[in-house]
Amino acid sequence: MEVVGLLCMTTAVLIWALLWVWDSSKLKRTREKAGLLGAGSQTLLMIAHPDDEAMFFAPTVLGLVRLKHQVSLLCFSAGNYYNQGEIRKKELLQSCDVLGIPPSRVMIIDSRDFPDDPGVQWDTEHVASVLLQHIKVNGINLVVTFDAGGVSGHSNHVALYAAVRALHSEGKFPKGCSVLTLQSVNVLRKYFSILDLPWSLLQMQDVLFVLTSEEVSRAKKAMSCHRTQLLWFRRLYIFFSRYMRINSLHFLSSLEEFSDLRNKGEQ
Repeated sequence: MEVVGLLCMTTAVLIWALLWVWDSSKLKRTREKAGLLGAGSQTLLMIAHPDDEAMFFAPTVLGLVRLKHQVSLLCFSAGNYYNQGEIRKKELLQSCDVLGIPPSRVMIIDSRDFPDDPGVQWDTEHVASVLLQHIKVNGINLVVTFDAGGVSGHSNHVALYAAVRALHSEGKFPKGCSVLTLQSVNVLRKYFSILDLPWSLLQMQDVLFVLTSEEVSRAKKAMSCHRTQLLWFRRLYIFFSRYMRINSLHFLSSLEEFSDLRNKGEQ
């Protein structure tokens, strides 16, 4: 019993220390982000499937809403892998509403060109064309999407990154439009929940969003809207994943593109 008590006390102290570190840096980081990501920005979250917005990007969405961004969402599929597309569209709208994105700012592409299928490679030029048109029509000045790892390695996630990278390298983004990509981390960090915070604080990133306890509840509520996806392992994901609490993001840069191309050349 003494060992159990000591373990509980140690865990409590560790959690308190983590929260103290976060609270002490919260104001500073909020000011930095406010200067970097100005209030009133027209921000587009680009995802591949309904539930990506809650499962991976909830800290980013809630953080941007906190910074007074006008957040909209572009989803490239209806998530019809198990013929549940119509239901999943409704679930996405409900989830976005919880996160602070109204239905009027949600666009779902339900096309055979972009099937929900990890075995199908989406055409990079086609994705890029659809994205660029959406950016121009809606006056978007910040795009948020996956990085080269796609968090889970899903080919549809990676296809979105390939499209923004191609547009960026070709100089096709409108002037003043930037791209933030969500950092993929290793499996250990991915399921370390809030305990990943010290590593996140020490790692290099351009933007870091960490949710408060109240915001974590909203993120979980948003994920719970995706009832068709709440299998037992996703319930474990909600409890353990850092992506329900922490998002580290990088601005897309020429240096990042060069690194990706160099890595491909070495393979």
